[in-house]
Amino acid sequence: MPLRRKLDEKHTIYVDHNFPKTLPQADGFRYHALLGVGGNIGDVKRRMNHLWIHLRRLSMLAPLKSGVILRNPPFGYTEQNDFENTVIEIVTSLEPKALLRLIWRIEKRFGRRRSFANAPRTLDLDILFFEKRFIRTKELSIPHPHWRERVSVTIPLGSLARKSARRYYENLDI
Repeated sequence: MPLRRKLDEKHTIYVDHNFPKTLPQADGFRYHALLGVGGNIGDVKRRMNHLWIHLRRLSMLAPLKSGVILRNPPFGYTEQNDFENTVIEIVTSLEPKALLRLIWRIEKRFGRRRSFANAPRTLDLDILFFEKRFIRTKELSIPHPHWRERVSVTIPLGSLARKSARRYYENLDI
């Protein structure tokens, strides 16, 4: 049974057995990245725990840390259920575009169907940060352009160890 703390009328924090969690540093990987994780269809907290287990089984990356889960209202298209969001710090040797293709496959595996912008979804994975790289292409923007404005990112990010969280946004001129 996850622990719950209501922040205000619209936001609730959940603590579960995998959120937040810290694992030992994994060896043999070149890069650190931070993924945003969210969803609002079905049992999202359970799906996030299944995602954590799935990520631990992959050979091309390893999860290191996860943040708390935040329940928050949708934005953009608002006629849908609230979202549950968190962040997961990973290590990988994949380059950013290869990592993006991998997370698209993971989303599909977990039932994601893309219909329209900001649509309800079973699982949404975003690359928020990849080392201190800046990438702006049609399909990939790193760091994520709106991360500072979204409590769905800032609250789970703030729940990571301070040093770990700072690794990504410290000294960014954005």
